[in-house]
Amino acid sequence: MSSLRSVTFRALLLAVALTQVAMAEALTPLDAYLDRLKTLRAEFSQTVTDSKGRQVQNATGKLVIVRPGRFRWELTPRSSSAGAGASPQLMVADGKNLWFYDRDLEQVSVKPATSALTATPAGLLSGEGDVRQWFNVSAIGRRDGYDWVKVVPKQSDADFREAQLAFDKSDLRRMVLKDKLGQTVRLDFLASERNPAIPDTDVKFTPPAGADVIGTPAP
Repeated sequence: MSSLRSVTFRALLLAVALTQVAMAEALTPLDAYLDRLKTLRAEFSQTVTDSKGRQVQNATGKLVIVRPGRFRWELTPRSSSAGAGASPQLMVADGKNLWFYDRDLEQVSVKPATSALTATPAGLLSGEGDVRQWFNVSAIGRRDGYDWVKVVPKQSDADFREAQLAFDKSDLRRMVLKDKLGQTVRLDFLASERNPAIPDTDVKFTPPAGADVIGTPAP
């Protein structure tokens, strides 16, 4: 009996050890990056290529994140093909609504903020709780000197089909998105500051006077 108990005990220890190893292997650089992330301020460059590999946009941008659920995403195109979204754009999630402002068209679109947490890459970084609630997350190895993580939205209404994020140790360096139209969006993070003080005004939005508003904001 003592021998049987010894074997059973060793088997239990092995099972516990294997479980701990499996849990550790399931964690990715994205999990480590999001751990204790409260705020983020970053600058990035963005290029967009179409399904045939042709570049259709080259832009710079600024990103501000206040977790959970608030962010500001500003994009200023440097060049684009004709009609391919050459106007500066602003997207703000204020915790209740997701606002999208096209300055050239003087047009504002608004929808519930819950969609921002599952549909946009900024929502991926600004969400609350376990990222796997909304996304399938997997480590996909190392290339180009970075550790890569693949993220696939679970919701069918997401703006992108998949995202790949590149990490250099604890820093997010690149994000590559594939959308439903076959376009590829590449963001290279030029500078970022983790957990800086962010004023509330940076993650609030009021439609400019005279702008057309499409949609009804939550009170």
